[in-house]
Amino acid sequence: MKRKKHSRTSLQRTIGRWWPLFLGPVVLAFIIGFVWPFIQGIYLSFCQFKLISDAKFIGIGNYLKAFQDASFRHAFWFTALFAIVSLVLINVLAFMVAYLLTQGIKGSNLFRTVFFAPNLIGGIVLGYIWSMIFDGILSRFGTSILLNTKFGFWGLIILVCWQQIGYMMIIYIAGLQNVPGDMLEAAKIDGASKMQTLFKVTIPNVMPSITICTFLSLTNGFKLFDQNLALTAGQPITVLAGGSIKTTEMLALNIYNTFYNSASAAKGTAQAKAVIFFILVAALGLAQLAYTRKKEVQQ
Repeated sequence: MKRKKHSRTSLQRTIGRWWPLFLGPVVLAFIIGFVWPFIQGIYLSFCQFKLISDAKFIGIGNYLKAFQDASFRHAFWFTALFAIVSLVLINVLAFMVAYLLTQGIKGSNLFRTVFFAPNLIGGIVLGYIWSMIFDGILSRFGTSILLNTKFGFWGLIILVCWQQIGYMMIIYIAGLQNVPGDMLEAAKIDGASKMQTLFKVTIPNVMPSITICTFLSLTNGFKLFDQNLALTAGQPITVLAGGSIKTTEMLALNIYNTFYNSASAAKGTAQAKAVIFFILVAALGLAQLAYTRKKEVQQ
């Protein structure tokens, strides 16, 4: 016992002495790669600039332009609708698949691998693959995914569901496997049906997994960029009195297009949009976490 206590104390002293050497480079890289650019980005959102070195402070003008931009407002509502629909479909389908694969069916490990595989493919590649699939189907009807907003919306939904369901399925399987067996046995003894057991025992105990999957699918829905760029690039375009909007353009793509495809005066506006985007995603993510964690069962 004395030897174990001595070795533990020695280990703690060693860690206390050398932790800055191991943790320091990571913290420094985090500050250089994330914290400082983030702070600088907030400052630039209040500036007009072509290059960072010639930034000129102009106050909240960029934010006013961002809110007055019809394309930004449309992108927000399009993204919000997409995030809600994709959140529901991804989580419902992923849970159903995970539930079926934990019922002892033959070949469940093979099915898990097959369902998870699409998550390993990059978003740009997936976008181009699915654009060819959709256009091959829609060409028979004389149209294209780039010519119809509804086709573009549901094309994005199908693509994202196909990519993310397998990933969420793995998280749900882990949660289902951790449901206490004695609670399931007690429900069976009490005469509960499978549906009653599912909604009264299983789902409440899987709430931690639901919290994680809901958070990931919600934030991923709002942050979606590469799939949107590769599949529709925001097409089709609708012409308005004050300009034009891309009807399937989501928030991240709208910010990208504002920054790179507009005049230099719009770069500050794009930066303001990015700050608004960050606040929106952070607020929604934290609100969702707070709401779903209240429903978690303490085991």
